Amino acid sequence: MSVVVQNKQGSVVDARSLIDQGYSRCIRLRDSKHVRCCFRRQCFQVLNSHYSVSSSAAVEAGNKDVLQKTDKPPKKRKRKHSELNQGEVDSQAFHEKIRSVVLEGTKSLVDSARSLGYLNGVTDTEKEPLPSQECSLAALCEMAKELPLVDDEEQEECVQPLVAEDGCTSHVDLFSRVTETRAASVVTLMGEEYVIPPHTAFLLSDFTRIQPLVRYGRRFELIVMDPPWENKSVKRSRRYSSLPSSQLKQLQIPLLASPNCLVVTWVTNRPSHLRFVRDELYPHWGVEVMAEWFWVKVTTSGQFVFPLDSHHKKPYEVLVLGRYRSSADNATSSPERSEVRVEDQRLIVSVPSALHSQKPSLSEVLKPYIGAEAECLELFARSLQPGWTSWGNEVLKFQHTSYFTVTPTDDGADVPKGEAADDCSDEPTVTESSPPRHCPTTVD
Repeated sequence: MSVVVQNKQGSVVDARSLIDQGYSRCIRLRDSKHVRCCFRRQCFQVLNSHYSVSSSAAVEAGNKDVLQKTDKPPKKRKRKHSELNQGEVDSQAFHEKIRSVVLEGTKSLVDSARSLGYLNGVTDTEKEPLPSQECSLAALCEMAKELPLVDDEEQEECVQPLVAEDGCTSHVDLFSRVTETRAASVVTLMGEEYVIPPHTAFLLSDFTRIQPLVRYGRRFELIVMDPPWENKSVKRSRRYSSLPSSQLKQLQIPLLASPNCLVVTWVTNRPSHLRFVRDELYPHWGVEVMAEWFWVKVTTSGQFVFPLDSHHKKPYEVLVLGRYRSSADNATSSPERSEVRVEDQRLIVSVPSALHSQKPSLSEVLKPYIGAEAECLELFARSLQPGWTSWGNEVLKFQHTSYFTVTPTDDGADVPKGEAADDCSDEPTVTESSPPRHCPTTVD
């Protein structure tokens, strides 16, 4: 199982196992062979909590090598308290407010995980280089702006199957139509091979070409978004284009959300971004703030990836959870539908990916808060999830085959439902409680 521990403090999740769900038996279209696809294990071999200056730079530059232990912690530039700007003062105040929650909750969760044989430091220590694939999807989206948009009266043409009846993918329009898949497959798109999960839908486009998703006509019970927040690090590295906070208000969440939809936003540790989401963005959409959760990043031995009190980087990130409220929708919604209360200040503890901007899937930890057959949507996605709809200008980035090991499997072997994640797992993953309700992840 991908959820290792679940208790009142939160959850410990095996992020790599979450990715592997649904890929146990894929069909590779170019030769019609069955293969098993597993996300590369070295991406989650974060072994030590202290990074050298060079290793830290490697993280920012794309992580070309597996992070190795260093005896010399990075040098800190000493500054007087009076030299801190207002943003830094606010950050420190926020940190002091939630420090004990993160420290005590993480210790409890890690101790429970270790008692079950997880986060004990046992890992594949071979020095394998991290996969490196030059992602040109955002540039392709920019070029696709020259293509005509589908008119409102042609709404039925906003959807297309990934694989045509003749088994061909060469005529798929990824930029102006939502693409739907049925079976897990390895396909060639735009001259590159990608691993596609089962029962998913996606749209590859930038912020200005999101209309096909709105015209898709689905209303979602869960919307997760990871906006490309503006910050100095992104501007210096030019890894991806950021988006001004004010433009996020243009996202048509009321047209995508069902009544009481759970809206979850990843927020950087910059207090101004957190205030913007809580005080401006959510109220603008009609979303009521319910809770703040924290993703805590630990090594394979359960240590914080960065010192908890580091002034440079914190070992946690914030998620803001809210419920979409619409008086019109609530007036027509089913009265028997009960809403599950969202607890505040829960932790999600996991070993992070060494690949830049790859967040762990929230599908498992959010199961108790959405309906049994919930429609789930990820905005600004860089990967796909079984049973989800995803949108972003790099929506296929981490689906590239360079991030997976692809091995042949027995064509005649039937893979029981629910075992997809276990086939690729390197470490034991067990849970203290029965799995709650979930988004559909049926594998053909």
